[in-house]
Amino acid sequence: MTTLTRAKKQLFSNSLNAKSARAGFLFILPAVGLMLVFLVAPVVLAFSLGFTNAKFASPKEPEFVGIENFTEMLSLGQVTVESDANDPDIAYDNLRELTKPAADTPYSGMQILDESFAADGESATFTVAGDALFWKSLKNTFLFALVIAPLQGGLALALALLINSRIRGKVFFRTVYFMPVVTSMVVVSILWIFFYQKDGLANVLLSQIIPGYEPIAFLADPNFALPAIIFMSAWQGVGFHMIIWLAGLQTIPGELYEAATVDGANKWQQFKAVTWPGLQTTFVFVLIIISIQAMGLFTQVNVMTQGGPLDSTSTIVFHLFREGFRKNEIGYSSAIAIVFFILVVLISVIQRRLTRERD
Repeated sequence: MTTLTRAKKQLFSNSLNAKSARAGFLFILPAVGLMLVFLVAPVVLAFSLGFTNAKFASPKEPEFVGIENFTEMLSLGQVTVESDANDPDIAYDNLRELTKPAADTPYSGMQILDESFAADGESATFTVAGDALFWKSLKNTFLFALVIAPLQGGLALALALLINSRIRGKVFFRTVYFMPVVTSMVVVSILWIFFYQKDGLANVLLSQIIPGYEPIAFLADPNFALPAIIFMSAWQGVGFHMIIWLAGLQTIPGELYEAATVDGANKWQQFKAVTWPGLQTTFVFVLIIISIQAMGLFTQVNVMTQGGPLDSTSTIVFHLFREGFRKNEIGYSSAIAIVFFILVVLISVIQRRLTRERD
């Protein structure tokens, strides 16, 4: 009798577990379906289109072109041609003969990426690329990421330390610093366009600080456009990372600070011995998040500069968008997306390995 009762209980338990499993599956099915449609499917489609010559809204069926898109995108070369000190245009004419689409040379169809003339002016060396704008965009993206990571991360940490200290109005300051984060990037970008104009607030403030200052149209100058976007982006996103740093600070036990104070450590020594070691995990998270966000720079460029002036603010994502939705080269833009995906993954892995804890 006891054995029969146990068997019935086991059957009932198995039936209940099966029903729970089915119910759980039904609950997660909508979320899984949305992820498949809006996340997995676009990734698979991008990887498949990257090897074709697909065009947006074209009546022609896409054709498989292998690695042709990647070859065009990543190809680089260096050419030395004859020049004339009295007429530098001769060098460009000679290069044009080597790079014109109909030329039977390894440099056919390539574009100028960089140039230098010999001291005597008798020769010139050109760095050419299959897609010069891709390499310029890659350079701008990496430059943006290299500057924004320490600038935004460091400023966010300083604000978090300030907010975490015993000062009046901490809630008010926390709200003020976080407010730009919840404001649309499009709105912020439009406001900062006016801020950066020649008669904008930025020039007014600088003219008050620097004697003899000449106003600058920041977004129209190739030397200042990217730094202007970097400064605006750091200001807009600093509040988000401040909250992350603040969460990390509040996990550090107060007893450690008390012990450091008893040992006679000053504020800087406490930061080095207690605060910073306790923020290592937070540091890795903040660094990876900022880097990924920086690599995806798009909205600010699209609204404020359209990649100009002279392609000085063009980025990988903006170049991808331009090729796909303005030039209708969906296949080529998908190839750019694949390369971008690989770059982001590699950077994240390298950062994680370099910053991981070691025994």
